[in-house]
Amino acid sequence: MTSSAAQATWTPTAQERSALARQEHVQALGRVDQIWPWLKRHHGEVMAVEAPHATHAERFSYRELADRIERAAAAFVALGLRSGDVVGLFAENSPRWLVADQGLMRAGAVDAVRGAAAPVEELRYILDDCGAVALVVQNAEIWHRLDLPPQLRARLRFVLQLEGEAPEGVLDFEAFLAHADVQVPPDPDQGRGRESAAITTATILYTSGTTGQPKGVPLSHGNLLHQMRSLACVARPEPGTPVLSVLPIWHAYERSAEYYFFSCACSQSYTTIKQLKRDLPRVKPVVMVTVPRLWEAVQAGFEDVLKTFPASRQRLLRAALANSSAYGLARRRSRNLMLEPVRRRDRLAARAEALRRWPAHALASRLIWPKLRLQLSGGQLRYPINGGGAIAPHVDAFFEAVGIELLVGYGLTETSPVVSCRRPWRNIRGSSGLPMPDTEFRIVDPDTRTPLGFRQRGVVLVRGPQVMAGYLGKPEATAKVLDADGWFDTGDLGMLLPDGSVVLTGRAKDTIVLSSGENIEPGPLEEALVASDLIEQVMLVVQDERQLGALVVPRAAAMRAWAADQGLQLAEDLGGSPGDDNLLRLLRGELNRLLSQRPGSRADERLAGIALVEPFSIENGLLTQTLKQRRDRIGQRDAAAIRSIYSR
Repeated sequence: MTSSAAQATWTPTAQERSALARQEHVQALGRVDQIWPWLKRHHGEVMAVEAPHATHAERFSYRELADRIERAAAAFVALGLRSGDVVGLFAENSPRWLVADQGLMRAGAVDAVRGAAAPVEELRYILDDCGAVALVVQNAEIWHRLDLPPQLRARLRFVLQLEGEAPEGVLDFEAFLAHADVQVPPDPDQGRGRESAAITTATILYTSGTTGQPKGVPLSHGNLLHQMRSLACVARPEPGTPVLSVLPIWHAYERSAEYYFFSCACSQSYTTIKQLKRDLPRVKPVVMVTVPRLWEAVQAGFEDVLKTFPASRQRLLRAALANSSAYGLARRRSRNLMLEPVRRRDRLAARAEALRRWPAHALASRLIWPKLRLQLSGGQLRYPINGGGAIAPHVDAFFEAVGIELLVGYGLTETSPVVSCRRPWRNIRGSSGLPMPDTEFRIVDPDTRTPLGFRQRGVVLVRGPQVMAGYLGKPEATAKVLDADGWFDTGDLGMLLPDGSVVLTGRAKDTIVLSSGENIEPGPLEEALVASDLIEQVMLVVQDERQLGALVVPRAAAMRAWAADQGLQLAEDLGGSPGDDNLLRLLRGELNRLLSQRPGSRADERLAGIALVEPFSIENGLLTQTLKQRRDRIGQRDAAAIRSIYSR
């Protein structure tokens, strides 16, 4: 890793050179869909994908999958699609989604993707914004729910339904495949060089819409091929390695990761949040891409189960967990794998601490943690790669203690998405890892845009082959985030460590400015608060630039037990009624105690008050499909609760 005072640039280690060499077959490609003939030739009999819980429980080898993609491409061409045509694809994870996606690419078309559960208004907007000439939907329910206006419906050459009986005027999947000609469809890039093919648009993704209208992000084949090659620096699975997929397939993170895993000839199983606990021991995944909220839920579930054990067993497990956590921290300090530099003297002391704690940790690692890992992750998980936000420190420490190395990556839809990731051999907790291949980072002052030095906080800029060329049909929006030199303004706040690791501290647009002039980044404070057993979810708020407040989703059982210890008997409903003033006062004190214990804590990072609110979920529209909070919508729903905080 080479660095300057304001910039970090990737330089490969020996491990990374070896890993990238295994992806030479990807380096030779001009388009993503060209991977399937190679997989058919080299790994044809390996199981490629299965979906045991889908309406159509399908399972394909790489030979069968490649043939099905070829048939789908021929059918799309027979239905009149041509290179550059845009097709809406609104569906969830299934082999048929993959066949449709890759069939469209093989036909030279472009898919504009979104989940079937997205609001109807958003789906209509996307269909109109991208200029789609055809549509693929998951089932008849979505097609009827769309209820397209006449001008949009008239533009569609056909509508394809992936599962279930299709209504009149809509093709079901088998009828669609029947359109396939026996001839292989013509290569859409015939006569063009590999470099020329790579700059063509492969897909259009839409920003999550946490604020405002979603923007279309055209990603090229070259953008995606960079991910298919560079992710080898993070995980290097062998052919046939089991992979469990739980995130939405249309999301940039899951999609690029899937393409990479397929390029390694892994065996992928689709699951759902509801089926995850059952599928972990069945699949025994070696690789998973996940989001922090999933691991927070797993860790909280462990705590809930632990409380049901006899007191003696609880004490044993908690003592083992505390020792293994302390061992992990000491080991990292001895290797200087910390956000703050560790002096040589302190590294030697940490090494002695790790040696002292090693016997008890080794015993737990042999007798206790393997059983727990089997329950938590299937027992074989080597590469749990997280995106979509930071891992809370207490969650990171818990999984480190039990022997699961969480790898945290960073990226945005506009960057295909991965721009950095923690490596197994350089796993600095609290960071978002080192730059990906051929990727550069720069930190600049939010106001002056002056480049900053190491450990100085500012706006994160990134440049690399995975960065988009610009938003669809929005040159002004593009100009705001992408300069003439290719630097993309992520809108995130962070800093660079001297080894080049990226550390995120918040979102520029989420920064809370108090009347005192102090800037508060809510993310790290919220991470500290959700470490409490009493809190399921939390969002910091402010009104009239005064003190901070917090919207708290309580863990009901833990809250009742805690309140009872304080001499309070709670009503059945914990919704923050006026009768709960004593609870809110005590809880505010407890949360401010947690905030005061943060390293570098400031007096203005204290809560003036709190309100208990209902959960934030995908179903009520307050979380995105990747479980990010929609802060504007939460503020709208809980406006009365926010007013109550400042009126007390």
